[in-house]
Amino acid sequence: MAAMTELKGPSLAPAEGKPEQLVMFLHGVGADGNDLIGLAPYFQKVAPRALFVAPNAPFPFDMAAFGFQWFSLNDFSLTARLRGVRSAAPMLDAFIDSQLGTLGLREDKLVLIGFSQGTMMALHVGLRRATAPAGIIGYSGMLVGPETLAAEIRSRPPVLLVHGDADAVLPVEALPAATAALEAAGVPVQSHVRPGLGHSIDEPGLLLGMSFLAESIGASLDQKGDLKHA
Repeated sequence: MAAMTELKGPSLAPAEGKPEQLVMFLHGVGADGNDLIGLAPYFQKVAPRALFVAPNAPFPFDMAAFGFQWFSLNDFSLTARLRGVRSAAPMLDAFIDSQLGTLGLREDKLVLIGFSQGTMMALHVGLRRATAPAGIIGYSGMLVGPETLAAEIRSRPPVLLVHGDADAVLPVEALPAATAALEAAGVPVQSHVRPGLGHSIDEPGLLLGMSFLAESIGASLDQKGDLKHA
């Protein structure tokens, strides 16, 4: 088992008042928390009372002199990916517990947003926590170890998956495979294919995520994407 590493990374404080929700970005391999925290101001438009955090993955990227990884990609096999998410999961769980405890927030105030390898981690950890988070958003990722889900799933939060059909890093076929496995496990899931998009997040995908976040925390959006006030 890998040694436990305490995660840390950039954050964005709530635009209004004290934190009432926790939104956690999980970056892809070779990046760091700064790669996704730049999206926080957009999501903050629908969650002005959320604290946004983007921890660096626990291990230095082993294919370059910079960046971090949740697990190595030296072995691309599905078995290695499952071993990798299982190895990193306790560290992510500990970070989630610490953040929620510090903020005094319940699990249903947590939303996980992952990209690529971060999506793999968000799905693996989020579905195995005893209490469901408010939601999981996964961009350009995959569900690792779908054959283990039925035996290991502990909660069924709503999930949004978005994937480009021109993704050359993680082919778009990962999207219907993940959707089918999640539906079979009783997880409410929405999935969207973005035409012509590579391994990235585009504006329509971002707007889908904002709308899903708003729904997850009980806010609502008008047709311009602005937050409605109850």
